[in-house]
Amino acid sequence: MNDQNKICRSCIDCAAGACDGKNGMYPDFCPTAEIQAGGTAAALCNEAVAQYLNDPEDSLIAKASAAVEFENYCKLTRVEEICEFADKIGAHKLGIAACVGLLREARTAAAIFRHHGFEVFGAACKVGAVRKTSIGLDPIQETLGPHICNPILQAKLLNEQKTDLNIVIGLCVGHDSLFYKYSDALCTTLVTKDRVLGHNPAAALYQTDSYYSKLLK
Repeated sequence: MNDQNKICRSCIDCAAGACDGKNGMYPDFCPTAEIQAGGTAAALCNEAVAQYLNDPEDSLIAKASAAVEFENYCKLTRVEEICEFADKIGAHKLGIAACVGLLREARTAAAIFRHHGFEVFGAACKVGAVRKTSIGLDPIQETLGPHICNPILQAKLLNEQKTDLNIVIGLCVGHDSLFYKYSDALCTTLVTKDRVLGHNPAAALYQTDSYYSKLLK
């Protein structure tokens, strides 16, 4: 456990919710309080607002996101929200970057997207069938399968297809990071991989006071 005295406090340490319109007080370490007082972060906030107002793409995305939330709050599943969002930003061709272990789920998602009028192109994580040893991995790692996950190639294949919005379905931690890095199109995530918890990683957070207390020890 880290020394509590060395923790740099930030939004994740706050339970006041004042920035969300609740009645709590801004704590001393609150970035919003600093911004409202004209501190150094105020310029960053102004820059962000300028982006939403003046950058055509950022403005479209911000407004579409807000509209999806406002119009469908607690009404639509995430896959439905993606359809709504894609429609609002004018996306026509959707890319799916999927784990091979979730191709069935990816096919179902593709069927839903196609039913809603979108063109869909997908790339599985093992595309290219590149041996793990060919990128310098220890041969022992091939006991889990001979081929690497190839998120850079997934991104490049979707880039080649000129997709308008890319959707991640179950890429591994780190592989998803590389996919986001190399994707030309805007990205969102439909499924976050967690092999232990049935792809519901939040379950570990909900149970840190019981089954997953080991995470804080």
